[in-house]
Amino acid sequence: MAEIVQQRIEDRIPELEQLERVGLFTQKEVKSIIKRATALEYKLHRLIVNKDDFIAYIQYEINILELIKKRRAHIHYKFKREEIEFPIIERINSIFRRATKKWKDDAQLWLSHVAFCKRWGTKAQISKVFSAMLAIHPDKPAFWIMAAKSELEDRNSSESARHLFLRALRFHPDNKKVYQEYFRMELLHSEKLRLQKAELDKAQVDLGEYEFSTEILNGKLAEVVYRDATGKIKEAEFVIALLNVAAIFDFTKELQDMILQDLLANYTSDSVTWDFMARRELDAPTAGEELHTARGRASDVNRREERCCQVYEEGVKSLDTGRTAGVAMAATQRFSQSLPLWSLSLQTLVQLGSGDVGRLFQDAFTHVNPKVNTHTNTHTQKPSLFSLSLSVTSSSVTCQCSRQEESLLLAAVAMEIKERYLDWSYSTGGYKKARKIFTSLQENRPLSKAFFTKMIEIEKEQETPKMNNLRDYYERALQEFGTSDEDLWLQYIQEELGPLGQPQHCAKIHWRAMKFLEGESVERFTSKYTLIQTGHS
Repeated sequence: MAEIVQQRIEDRIPELEQLERVGLFTQKEVKSIIKRATALEYKLHRLIVNKDDFIAYIQYEINILELIKKRRAHIHYKFKREEIEFPIIERINSIFRRATKKWKDDAQLWLSHVAFCKRWGTKAQISKVFSAMLAIHPDKPAFWIMAAKSELEDRNSSESARHLFLRALRFHPDNKKVYQEYFRMELLHSEKLRLQKAELDKAQVDLGEYEFSTEILNGKLAEVVYRDATGKIKEAEFVIALLNVAAIFDFTKELQDMILQDLLANYTSDSVTWDFMARRELDAPTAGEELHTARGRASDVNRREERCCQVYEEGVKSLDTGRTAGVAMAATQRFSQSLPLWSLSLQTLVQLGSGDVGRLFQDAFTHVNPKVNTHTNTHTQKPSLFSLSLSVTSSSVTCQCSRQEESLLLAAVAMEIKERYLDWSYSTGGYKKARKIFTSLQENRPLSKAFFTKMIEIEKEQETPKMNNLRDYYERALQEFGTSDEDLWLQYIQEELGPLGQPQHCAKIHWRAMKFLEGESVERFTSKYTLIQTGHS
């Protein structure tokens, strides 16, 4: 073991000599690096190795890279990167490989390696990392998508990206997200070729026998992907998602028309289709001189809304009773300021046994804003908002449900009321009123994380936000959720790393998080904290 460690330390000597020779590090600092690196190397060669030791070594090497970068900028020295940075980067890649070989199932470790490669410009290494990662984690569709996007964006290789998507579909033949991103990739490839052709035509370059394929330029490869995807996944929502992707590109009119025809031919029994078609009426392009006048624009908006309502009415007539609830909720999104419509929709869904009342209630409070009286500048809809909450709560409680379900529902509604009340107080009375409401409600449980994060957002929206107030909000939130929510600790740390914070506080927050978090939250916190340190935040 000692021989291996000694050999690894000797391998560092050329770069350390260069650092000292060019004046980036002093002799004392070089000796300190050797001493610290030796200690870290010995930890990696113990009989029982610890993942944290690998992470600590990686972080130490990254810190050296960051310090070199700052000192180069300070003394304006730009030479000998191959002799200094490259060996350090290669060593970090080597440590990552040793760690991922030991802990193959740790997805965060793999992602940290990818983030490091992107951060320090080793894009050629990214493909190797993804290849090794996918060999271990072929069951994770997100990894396949990330790898394909990396090939397309970082290495500009559409062929490699296509190959990865096809391999992903062997493992996940019915995954909607994989198909959607594959469809997007083919359209991006067509767009790239069209831009290349336009540039070559503009420069009048003679391509000889080479010709751009008209079918590929028009997105026929994407059409093949669409046919394959919709043959396996027969859902209106999925077809609409593909149509929305196609609509991003300006050369896909024929493809969009084909997808729209499929939607109307095969999915008119789905409320999602009617909702989508109604919304299209609102967004349909209109031309004419009448749009140049205020009256003409108002008339055009009225016509759009009338056509939209007609489509909704046709949908309600076409769908069965069970599907009508979906159309009703779609209507609430269209007429989002209508309290009676929200109340009717929510009560209907409660009667149908929907278990997602909390989310629907949140949507209602999000969309129904207070109305301002233009003469008195006062808000008059607050009683109606709380009448809506009481109406939904009473309707829900009268359902045939157990006492436990009833108490959970009431708690969910109570939390939603607090969040929306805080939001309402800010929109009507400003920061001082919101802070007063927050102070009065923060001790009344149950509380949600969103209640605290909303107050944090309000503070940060001020012209001169106060870091002391932000710390108070985070500390109060951590009293409620500090044992299980690692993301809250990480947000607190990132706040201190921001322009308002003091980075020296991060170490103390990190120590407290490791002390208070319980169970698997500790490991997740450690992995995510490492991502922040490696620039993958």
